[in-house]
Order: sequence, then C-alpha cells, then structure tokens
Amino acid sequence: MSTPAERYQAARARTHHSRTDLYRFEQTLRFELDPFQREACESLESGKGVLVAAPTGAGKTVVGEFAVYLALQRGLKAFYTTPIKALSNQKYSELAATHGADRVGLLTGDTSINAEADVVVMTTEVLRNMLYADSDTLDDLGYVVMDEVHYLADRFRGAVWEEVIIHLPTEVKVVSLSATVSNAEEFGAWLDTVRGDTDVVVSEHRPVPLWQHVMVGQDMLDLFAGDIAFDEAAPAGPEPGADKRYDVNPELLELASSEVRLNQRANWGSGSGRRGRNQSRRGPQQTTLVRRASRPQVITALDRADLLPAITFIFSRNGCEAAVGQCLHAGLWLTTEQERAAISETIDAATLDIPRDDLEILGFWTWREGLLRGFSAHHAGMLPTFKEVVEKLFAGGLVKAVFATETLALGVNMPARSVVLEKLDKFNGEAHVNVTAGEYTQLTGRAGRRGIDIEGHAVVLWQPGTDPGAVAGLASRRTYPLNSSFRPTYNMSINLVAQFGQERSREILETSFAQFQADRSVVGLAKQVRSREESLRGYEKSMTCHLGDFREYSGLRRELSDLEAHASRDRSTSLRSAAAASLEALRPGDVIDIPGGRGQGSAVVLEGDSSREPRPTVLTLETQIRRIGAQDLDGPVEILSRIKIPKSFSARSPKDRRDLTSSLRNALSEKRPPRRGAGRTDGLPSAAAAAEERAITELRRRLRAHPCHGCSDREQHARWAERWWKLRKETDRLAGQIRGRTNTIARTFDRVSEVLAHYGYLQEGAEGLRISASGQKLRRIYGEKDLLISLSVEHGAFSDLDAAEMAAIASVLVYQAKREERGVRPVLPSVALEGSVEIIVRQWSQLTDLEEQHRLPVTGEPELSLVWPMYKWAQGRSLQAALSGTELAAGDFVRWSKQVIDLLDQLAKVRDLPEGMHGVCVRAIKLVRRGVVAYSNISE
Repeated sequence: MSTPAERYQAARARTHHSRTDLYRFEQTLRFELDPFQREACESLESGKGVLVAAPTGAGKTVVGEFAVYLALQRGLKAFYTTPIKALSNQKYSELAATHGADRVGLLTGDTSINAEADVVVMTTEVLRNMLYADSDTLDDLGYVVMDEVHYLADRFRGAVWEEVIIHLPTEVKVVSLSATVSNAEEFGAWLDTVRGDTDVVVSEHRPVPLWQHVMVGQDMLDLFAGDIAFDEAAPAGPEPGADKRYDVNPELLELASSEVRLNQRANWGSGSGRRGRNQSRRGPQQTTLVRRASRPQVITALDRADLLPAITFIFSRNGCEAAVGQCLHAGLWLTTEQERAAISETIDAATLDIPRDDLEILGFWTWREGLLRGFSAHHAGMLPTFKEVVEKLFAGGLVKAVFATETLALGVNMPARSVVLEKLDKFNGEAHVNVTAGEYTQLTGRAGRRGIDIEGHAVVLWQPGTDPGAVAGLASRRTYPLNSSFRPTYNMSINLVAQFGQERSREILETSFAQFQADRSVVGLAKQVRSREESLRGYEKSMTCHLGDFREYSGLRRELSDLEAHASRDRSTSLRSAAAASLEALRPGDVIDIPGGRGQGSAVVLEGDSSREPRPTVLTLETQIRRIGAQDLDGPVEILSRIKIPKSFSARSPKDRRDLTSSLRNALSEKRPPRRGAGRTDGLPSAAAAAEERAITELRRRLRAHPCHGCSDREQHARWAERWWKLRKETDRLAGQIRGRTNTIARTFDRVSEVLAHYGYLQEGAEGLRISASGQKLRRIYGEKDLLISLSVEHGAFSDLDAAEMAAIASVLVYQAKREERGVRPVLPSVALEGSVEIIVRQWSQLTDLEEQHRLPVTGEPELSLVWPMYKWAQGRSLQAALSGTELAAGDFVRWSKQVIDLLDQLAKVRDLPEGMHGVCVRAIKLVRRGVVAYSNISE
C-alpha cells in the first residue's frame, strides 16, 4: 500500500499531465497510445522534430495528427504532405471530418480548396514549389508532416523530399513518417544535422500479429514450423535474437524436395543429349506434384477459412482484370442481397456524371458486375473514379476481394484481413526480378486491420520451383534501406542560384542526405576494393600461360575488339552524315528514291531544309505528306528526276496531292537520268578511317605473332582473362568513386550550371552568376524535362498553335511511353504540329549532346504516342474516339491528361510568353479538363 507522500506525488503528476497538450489530444482518441506513439508525441511537445519508422498499419500517422493538433492549439499552421494525390485526398477528408472543413485545405496541383486554411494537405511537390516561390502561405507555418518519407528513395520523385527538408525555415518542426527502414538511425542523424534537434523513434512491433502461410493447391500450410508471427521472425536490429532464424515447415520442405526428385527423374528419363517429352526448345519443363488453385478457388478457400477481405497482388494490370473475369466466369458470389443494394447505390452516385457513351470503353459493366459480387481489380490503368469507388467499398467491408498491382501497397489506406502474393517475382519494365525483402514487407503489411482483426495473414501461392527457405527468408528479413536519389536538376539549380547565389547553393547541396550517405560510404567502398584486389590475384594465377604473358595477350585482344567496334560505329556515323548531306541538298521538285528505313520508296520534294538536321517535306506515291530525316534512312537519297510543282499546289487539298502524285508516277516511268550530285560519295575512306584499318591490321598481326596465340589452352585462359579485365574495370571504378565521393553533389551542380550558362540562363555578373530573363521562366517550370520545355518555348515550339494543338504538343513533353511504343514516329495531325515537334526534337538532340559532354544524366526523349489521343480529345471527340487505335487504358489517359493540364497551367503562369500563348494555354486547359478528366478528382 502506498504512503500518503507517494499518493500526493502521484496526484501532482496526474494534475501536471492533465495540463499537457498530449493529454488533451489523447482525450479525443478512441484508443490508448502505443509506447512508440507516446514517445514520438512527447518529443514533438517538447519542441523537437521527430522521425517515426514503424510497420504499415502500426498507427504512425497518429503522430502526424498530433502535430496538426499542436499547431491549432498554438495558433500556427500545419502542412500535411503526401507523395500522391490519392493519399492527399484521403487525408484531407479525415482531417476535415476531425477539425472542420473551414479549418482544413487541399492543394494537389490541379485541385485547390481553402488554400489559406490553418491546416493544408498537399503533395510534396506543391510544398517544394511554394518554397521556391517564397509563397505567403508559408507565413506562421509551425509543423510539416512528411507522410511516407521513405519515398525520397524514389528514382524519379525522391529528390523533392530532400529539397523540402533542406529549404524549410529553421523554426518549422518536421514530422517524418516512414515505413520500417534498416538505416533509420542514419536518416535520423542527417535530419538532426540539417533540421536541428530530431528524435528517432523506431518500432518493429505490429499491433496486429501477421502470420505467414503457403497455399499448396487449395490447402493453406504454415510457413514456419512453430507459431511464429511477424514480430518473432528474426527481428531486425542489434537486440538479442537479431540473427535467429526459425525452422521452415518440414511439410513444405518435403514437397519441394519431392518436386526436385520428380524433375530429375523426368529429365534423366528423356535421354542423354536428346530432348524428351518434358523438354522444349526453351529448356526443361517444371513438373509439379500439386495442381495450382485457380484465382476463384483461392478466394473461395480464403472465404471458407474466414480470411476475407483479401488483397491479391498480381503485378500485372492485365492479370488483375483477368482475375475479375475468371471470378465472374466461375460464378463467384461474396455478397448478400443487402450488400449488393448498398454497392449499387454507391456506384450509381459516383458515376452519375459519366457520359453513357463512355461506359463501354471504360469497362463499366464488367467492373460493376464484379463489385456487385464482391470483388474488383485495382490498378493505375483504371479510371480514378472507379478506383475511388473500389477503395470506399473495400474500406466499408462491402467488397471482399481486390486484385491489385503493387502500387496499392504504396498508396491509399486499404488494409485487409489477408494478403495473397501470386508470385515472388515481377517485371520491372526491363526484366523479371525477384521481390525484395523490403517489398515483401510492404506488400504483406496490408494484412491485419487495427481495431477490427486480431491477426493478419500473408499467403504465398505455391508454384513449381517454389523454395520454402527463400520465402521464409523474405518473411523474416525486413531490410529496407533508405538510399537517397537526390541530384540537382535544372529547375532546382536555377532556383537555388536565384535565392542564395552560387557559393551558398553549393553549401546547401552539400547538406543533402545524398552527400551525407556518400561521405559515410567511403569506408565500405574501400573494403570492397580490397576484396576485389584479392580476387584479381586469384584470376591472374588461373590465366597464367607457360608460353608467355597472357595478360598482355588478352590486352591485345581487347584492344582489337574495341577498335573494331569503334570502326563499325564510325562507318554508321559516316552513312548518317552522307544521308544528312543528301537531304540538305534537296530542292522542291526533286524526284527521289528513299533508301531503306520506315519510309522506303519514291517521293517528290515539296519543301527543302538546309538546317543542321534537315527534314525536308515530301509527297509519297501513297499521297501522304511527311518529313524525312537522316534517322529514317539507310543511306543517302538518290535524285531520279525532277518535276514542276504548280504554284497553286496546296498540301491540304486531296485533289492537288493526287494530281502531283500522278506527275510523280509519270516521271518515274520515264528513263532515269544520271544521278545528280546530291548525296554522292566517292567511296574512298577518310584518312582517319584508313588509319584505323591499318591499326586493326597491325593488331591482328601482333596477336598472331604473340607466343600465347599458339597455346592449346588459349580459350580457357581467355575466359579467366575476360573475368580479370571485367573485375579490374569494376575495381578501378570503385577506386574512382572513393576519389570522387567528396563534394559529389556540388560538382554535379557545377556541371548543371555550366549547361544553364551555355544556354544563357545563367550569366556572369558583378557578384557572380545571375539569372537571365530566360532563366526566370525556367524557375516556374517543373518536371523531368524542365529545361527542354523551356528551350522549346523559347524556340517557338508553342507558337502559332490552336488550343487543341497546344494540348497535343504538351503531351510530347510529359508522356512516358512504354518500351514497345518508343521509336514510333506517327504522322501528326497538322503541319503546325510537325513543325513544333521538329523544334522540340532538335532542341532535345542538342541538349543531350551537351549533357553527355558534361557527364550529366540525359533528358528523356520526347514521346509522340499520346499526340493523336490528346488532339482528338481536345477537339471534343468522345473518349472512345480519342483512344481508338491505341492500347492506352482510360485511367492512364486521365492521368496523363492531368499532367498535360499541369504543364499548361505552369506555362500559362510564366511571364513574358510569346504573344497569345497565355490565352491558348488557358483555352487548351478547358478543352482537356472535361468529361472523365474533369470529374476524376483523384490521380496517381
């Protein structure tokens, strides 16, 4: 029993606690704070910044909500930033419901609601742009919550997080919320350096335990041999038991072993050196003891086990849509009559404004039928309105199964009771790669709804070749290192110089997390170099030849190979130069033969072009008007004849084109005259090419004369030598990295500044570099092609266009084509657009040459695949007509349309635009922002 003195002290403590903001905040919650939440909130209340790293679903956003509460209590503003618009919309709704719509605003680039409110939810890019513009909205800002801050590792958008963290006023407290990362202490140390006193709070604990399973056929087996949940499976960190591993379920191990034995017998039985029944031209087939369950069977098995709702990650949009179709075909129903009525009401309310004509191309009826039955797809190619409905119905427990791509794991809050992974590998756009431990944790982290489920379940589907040990390794390791993707961009650099000058800008960039990590990584690089040097000595022994110095011999082989490759490239360059020269010499009326390439055939020149990269306009035998460039040819064009082009000829007139084509055919039917000089070459190699051939001949002679050339083990030695040279190159590269790690970010900034100075965007002044008028325009243009956009405006690519053409040309500078679309050059809707694209391509070519010279990442190529859909849409055509002939999903079109609107909006706000351009941009925005684009208020 406590003494009177102890009871007095406890009463005093309770009285003191009741006076704190944290105590009053807790009274607004329906649950008690977890220890890590309380620790982080106490740090905030004491005036510190905080980094909170915790598993998905652990409740770290409560700390962000406390920061908002503190701001309102203290008469300050709070910004809540998220990486994507969908998450911003969701958070805005939550905060508006808590604090009132009058006190909460939303800014997402294309959406602005109550922008001057006390609490504003926004995408991180919006806050970055505010900082560079020195916006008045920043006045009285006390707290910034950076949700999903681990996005700073994102290759394309991650730098924005570091820009914001570096540039925020010193008095602003930053609340960084992150998924569990293995280097939280390192990131926290950097935050402490650039932001001041910052506490790091890390929690590995999941409030809802996560159990790991493998579904074999339609049977669900535990992955681990004992009762092992997420928190117990090899906890990360230095604490006791961090290296402990748990036994895999022996039943799974036996199944894997049996499959291996079965495949070995099948392959042995096929006969040595011959292809058997189980072998194809692509290699041996996997034989399995288990028939894999279909998608409807998987959902049914989960339903029987009371493990719905579930998210199945498929890693393919087509796979997600196919799963819905398979469930429909199987007659799967997961809903009651009352649930179907509620679902129908939600669908009807959300899609009321969608034109009936668009429903078919949107896949509305299949989507609706799936929802009524309790399942749906969810991926970036869906119409944003459709995704919003799926999220709402899933959160409300009306939809029981969602088939999703991995973007869901990084997006909106959609927890489930179970998560299913169909495969443990995915296509990343270039190759099939294995899912990493960090990705596995992120995906399965959706399982287990706090306050609803007492446990969550992660299910991996068994398939031929499954390694239970590898699955257990993914489930028991949560290594998710946070690595900076920061590098100075053109827009960032010119804004820094405008605000701070060149020297101060270099100092600011040296405080980035990227430089912080670079300085710390030198020790690890040196260790790698030492290890490789040991391997090199081993390779040298293996390639030793008793006849002579094999390293010298292999050096000759490599030199010869490199020189032959260089000579081949030179020949290709020579052909392109000859082709360009032949195009430059063409004049109107020339009848030409276009050699090879996509435009092979005969044509008549309508308009010559003597520019640096000529692209004359021609009329083909098919009456098509097109431009041809050196890249379209296999060699120089040949002039066959010449005809007269009538002065009244109009390329827009089909009759004029037919008449001129008839004259072209007549000229071709006559006897061809001798070739004129255009594009001729005398066939003699240049002096440099001749010298190169002599060097190749001499190297071949030295190679044959070398003692090692006659060695019977020459090719075996050569294989070891090739490994030696490859490792030597890698080792030298690492050593170079060690030498160059100091001030790497600042040196990149210097190279970016040199490119900007080349174009006159930065100019030398009395007090160092200053911003020119062109540079001031670039300050307000954001995006991956920022400088190219500015150069295109400057050189007239956006001049003399109508509003539909303006929207189409904007798409060229924002669209990112799929790999299979790249390199396709469509005939464009108008001559004006052809001219605009020509300007953009020419500027891009010159810019990338300059970037390569300055050892900078090259700007992405302009993409034309969206021009026609955007042009037709801006002309008022239906969605079906706009997308006709393309494989573009409706959701993707909406997403890219919003980016076109964003770019046009940026351009409309740039000062000193060419005459009339501002008005055309505004009209183009109105043309694009209609129909599905206008009412889809959520974007990726």
